Parts: sequence; C-alpha cells; structure tokens
Amino acid sequence: MNQPYTGGCACGKIRYTTNHAPIFQNHCQCRDCQLRSGTGHGSYLTFPARAEMTITGEATHWEVAGDSGNMKIHSFCPTCGTPVYLRFAAMPELIAVHAGSLDEPGRFAPHVLTYKIRGLAWDAIDPALKTFEKMPTG
Repeated sequence: MNQPYTGGCACGKIRYTTNHAPIFQNHCQCRDCQLRSGTGHGSYLTFPARAEMTITGEATHWEVAGDSGNMKIHSFCPTCGTPVYLRFAAMPELIAVHAGSLDEPGRFAPHVLTYKIRGLAWDAIDPALKTFEKMPTG
C-alpha cells in the first residue's frame, strides 16, 4: 500500500487525506493562479477520486472561469486564508490540492508546466519540464 497523501491549511482547521496517487502534477502560470497565489504560478497535485478523499473542516468556496473557460471551484480556510484544494465543474470526479498544503511538500513532483503563454519573465520554472502553452487535453 502506498503512503497516503495528507495535508491541510496553515492553522489546521482543514485537513485532507487520500490513499490514491496523483494522476497529474503541474505548475500553472495562468492569470487566475497568479492572482490567487500572489506570485507567478500555482502548483498542484490532481487526484482521480474526489469521493475517496477525506476532508475535515469547513472550507469557504468561490468560483472562477479559468483561461480555458471552464469553471473552477476554489476552497480555502476561512480562518487562515490558506488555499487548500480546488474542483472542476467539467470534471467533478477530480480534486486538486495545492502542493504547499501537503504535510510533506517534497512529495510534489511536477510533470509539466501549463499556461506557459501567461508566464512572467521573473517566474522561472525548471526548463527541463515539458511545457504547454495552455492546458493539455486528454
């Protein structure tokens, strides 16, 4: 059995755990990620089975249309403000967590950089990563 992925917000009021391995790990330089993170990108692990991720605590949610036009539902701690996870209206079975919210953030191993087209010159990402101008399909 694999070691579960666990994490949560800075104050500990929201926690998550899943026994699934992530199916996609990425840095994203879309404008939404830049605005929400307060820096040049967001970093995420996407898991295949939202229904099988245990989440404790009450998150606050807000929705935004991503650069793709698809709606994203962002969830953050109303106490400390930490962004913890996000869901996708077009793919409700998936859930992504912010890499920085992991109890062991060293487990984050990005596969790709998405939305390179929005990248800022001062936000250098590992040039060895495969890059996509936007979000890859399939």
